[in-house]
Amino acid sequence: MKYLHTMVRVTDLDASLRFYRDALGLKELSRKDVPQGRYTLVFLAAPADESAQVELTYNWDPQPYPGGRNFGHLAYEVDDVYATCQRLMDHGVTINRPPRDGWMAFVRSPDNISIELLQKGSAREPAEPWKSMQNTGVW
Repeated sequence: MKYLHTMVRVTDLDASLRFYRDALGLKELSRKDVPQGRYTLVFLAAPADESAQVELTYNWDPQPYPGGRNFGHLAYEVDDVYATCQRLMDHGVTINRPPRDGWMAFVRSPDNISIELLQKGSAREPAEPWKSMQNTGVW
């Protein structure tokens, strides 16, 4: 058995790509438009690990997807949790659970999917502004 991917339904493909690709830093591996099914699939992965993929499924006909958190969260190991959170903030992303401990943070995608960011190796030394930041919303 081999893990292939996690599928996430998205309501705005452009906003989702700005989040997953541009802000979070995932790499787009492939894209497939399926006119007969009226949807687009975009596969992304962390640049250093293409084996763990996220499949963004965009249905061309709008529909609501309540409870975006009902499956849990996506988790990524990052080289520098502080730099990753700063890059996300620079892209306008709210840090819902800041990395006060130098180890773990949570953010949300445009479709309210919870994303966990974990520091690679051991935790970084707690530092400002992160150690004083409060949680925002739910994660």
